[in-house]
Formats: sequence, C-alpha cells, structure tokens
Amino acid sequence: MGIEPGRYRPWRAWSIAIMLALMMLVNFLDKVVLGLVSVPMMRELHLSPTQFGLIGGSLNWLFSISAVLGGLAANRASTKWLLLLMAGAWTVLQLPMLVAGSIWSVIACRVLLGAGEGPASPVAVHALYKWFPDAKRNLPVAVLHQGSALGLLLAGLTIPAITAHWGWRANFLVLSALGSLWCVAWLVFGAEGALSSPVRSGHTARVPYGLLLTDRTVLGIFAGHFAANWILAMTLTWTPTWLQLGMGYSAQTAGRMFALFVAVTAPLSLGLAWLSQRLLVRGVPSRVGRGGFLTVTLVVAGVLLVSQAWPGLSPMLRFVLLTLGSGMTLVTYSIGPAVLGEVTPDSQRGGILALSNGFSSLAGLAAPIVTGLLIEGAGRSTAAGFEQASVASGVVLLGCAVLCAYCLDAQRSQRRLALGTTCVPGEINLVERG
Repeated sequence: MGIEPGRYRPWRAWSIAIMLALMMLVNFLDKVVLGLVSVPMMRELHLSPTQFGLIGGSLNWLFSISAVLGGLAANRASTKWLLLLMAGAWTVLQLPMLVAGSIWSVIACRVLLGAGEGPASPVAVHALYKWFPDAKRNLPVAVLHQGSALGLLLAGLTIPAITAHWGWRANFLVLSALGSLWCVAWLVFGAEGALSSPVRSGHTARVPYGLLLTDRTVLGIFAGHFAANWILAMTLTWTPTWLQLGMGYSAQTAGRMFALFVAVTAPLSLGLAWLSQRLLVRGVPSRVGRGGFLTVTLVVAGVLLVSQAWPGLSPMLRFVLLTLGSGMTLVTYSIGPAVLGEVTPDSQRGGILALSNGFSSLAGLAAPIVTGLLIEGAGRSTAAGFEQASVASGVVLLGCAVLCAYCLDAQRSQRRLALGTTCVPGEINLVERG
C-alpha cells in the first residue's frame, strides 16, 4: 500500500510519522528499562559497576552490524515489512529476561535485542523520508524522536512503580505486550511512501560508496552522531542509578526525576529542530542552517557538561547542566539524517543512514563501560564517578563539534558527489515536490 508517486500528502504523511514515533517509543522503553531496574538487578545478580556497564554496553555489540545490514536491505526492500520484522523480534526477545539469572544470560538477551534494534532508527527515518520532501524533513524526524522521548518519560513514571509492585522482571513482560500491540497496529495501518522512488523501470543516480564514505559532510555527520550517541548511552544507562545511589533519591523519586530530565530534553531538542527548519525556510543555506547550527549546539552542550568539573556545584545544579547539555545534543538525531539525505541518492540513503547509526553504536558500547570504570575508580562513589563521566562526555562533544565545524557543507558535497554520479538501469529517481 502506498501513495501516488511524487505527490506529497500531508495528512497521510503525518499519520505515518506518528505511527513511527510510537514505534520509537517502544524501542526506547526497551533501551532504558535496564537503567531503571539497575539497582534491584545489581543487588539480585551481585553485579559490580563495571559488570553493569558491560551489560549496558552489550546492547551495541551487534548493533552496528545489524544496522548496516538492515539499512542496506532498506535500499531495496519494503520498509513496512522490515520494521514489522524488527518490532516482532523486540517483542519476543523481552521474554527471556523473565528468567535470566546470570550476567551472561542477561548479556545474551541484550546482545540479541541490540541486533534486532540496530536498524530501527535509520530504517524508520528512511521510511519517513518517503513521505516528506527535503525542505519539510527536520520537523517530522524530530517528531519521530519525540516518540523516543515519550518512551523515556513513560519509563521514568511507570517502570519504578511496576518494579515496586511486581518486581523488576515484570517490566519485560509489559514491554513484550506493548511491542505486540504496535506490530498489530502497524500491520493494519502501516504503508510504504512513494515520494522517494521505489525500484521501477528507468534510471536513478548512484554514487560509489567509496566516494560517499570519504565525503567530509558525511564524515562530519558520523562524528556528530557518535557524540550524540555517547551522551545518550551514558545517560540512559547510568542517570537513574546516579539519582538513587549518587543523589540519594528513592527508586520512585529517581524515576520521576528521570521523567523530568526527559520532559526538559525532549521539547528542547524539538524546539531546536524547528528553529533549524525555520532558518532553511527563510532561505538560509544548509551549510549554516543545518551544519553551522548543529556545530554550535554541540559546542554549547559540551561546555555545559565540562562545567560540571567546577568545584562546589550543588547536586541539583549538576542535574540541570546534564539535562540541558543532553537536550541540546539530541537535535543531532533530527538534523544529521536530514543532512545525509541532502547529499545521498535516494537509492543509497538507507545504507548511509545505517552506516552512520552503526558507527555511532561504538559510542553506545563504550560510554556505559567507561562510566562504570570511572565509578569503580572513584572508590565506587557513584556521585564522583558520574561527575567524571559527564565531564568526559563533554570533551567528546567538543571534539566532535570541531570535526563538524570543519566538515559540514552539504552544498560543497553535492557538487563533489555529482562528479561521481552514475545511472543504474532499472530504477528511477522521482522528483520531490514540497
């Protein structure tokens, strides 16, 4: 099921955007649940901070490989069925956590879950781009990721309550049920867009992957995505633990504080994505409205996180700095794919988005483990170790911001890549009309 090729239909496009946002809601509930049950799980399974960091990073062990494979498959296969297959896998893979009794059984569950979730974001963005023209893509992608934020908000409010009443394992049964509901809804209401071309008779532009993967704009977005994933993985895995063991809040109060964290970061990232899109609508070139804008947000976010090294800051002020810095970083997930969409042919976009996601998963693998090591190195002081991890995250953001400042220029990349473009028989590239 699709729409008339080349025609932008706002109502239907936004209905798909909402469905995909709900998918990301379930996806991020799956991701964050581990952080919100960390304290009772660590106690029951006798885990050290480093071991818990290892579990937190294990979601990313196969994430990058599956992200690339799924993204390349999305170049040719129906995104509707790919997304249904992935969501079905998440639904089933929650169930073994009901009986997992050792660190390695938990790791096995998370590794397989990561393999199923790896392609989710790039394939969802690729699917969404089939419904929206380039000039209108910032906001729907931001809405897509608001589903992620809503998932985190619901997690903070509900997971501690479920844990208190039925134990930490009960959360995984609830997540499996939610995944099942989404799969049924998507099977009924999901559809394949046609604003970007499916495989048809004719010709379409393609660029050698070697040329794409050495392009400065592509590499700059890879760096920005790495930075964003570093802070995301660190906060999702360790913030609830820090709120309990580092700041002394109860499990349910820590959950509400985490929900507050999300309630600030989500609209902040959405507002920044809207502001970037307004700049484009007003005629500001992408080099400034997307590339320069992203660089500035990463710099400010990095400074906010590094400033936690300032002596004498209160715990609440540290929480505010972490919240604002994280929220500004999240705009990368809206602007980054849009920039890649500008310079990548439609027929290769899914693969490049997946490669970006796969590379950033290396940050998701490292950040939780680095945080665990810093906490152990601080004498198992969660407060001191988490402060050091926040500063380290700020340094990562600033380093990647420098790379973005040097690399991001979509118009230059378009001119460079046009020289290497070839036409492949059997496909057609439909012109987007906004």
